[in-house]
Amino acid sequence: MARFKEAEHRLLDKTVCMNCYATNSKKAARCRKCGSADLRPKAKESRKQ
Repeated sequence: MARFKEAEHRLLDKTVCMNCYATNSKKAARCRKCGSADLRPKAKESRKQ
């Protein structure tokens, strides 16, 4: 994925809101943009084939 471990951590260790698709910190309980509690971890691998 990323060239450096630090860069990969910064880009991929996030959660994504299922309601508005905003990215949040990994330890967030609620979305920073809409306040929804429906968060999922960001995908670590590309979905393209």
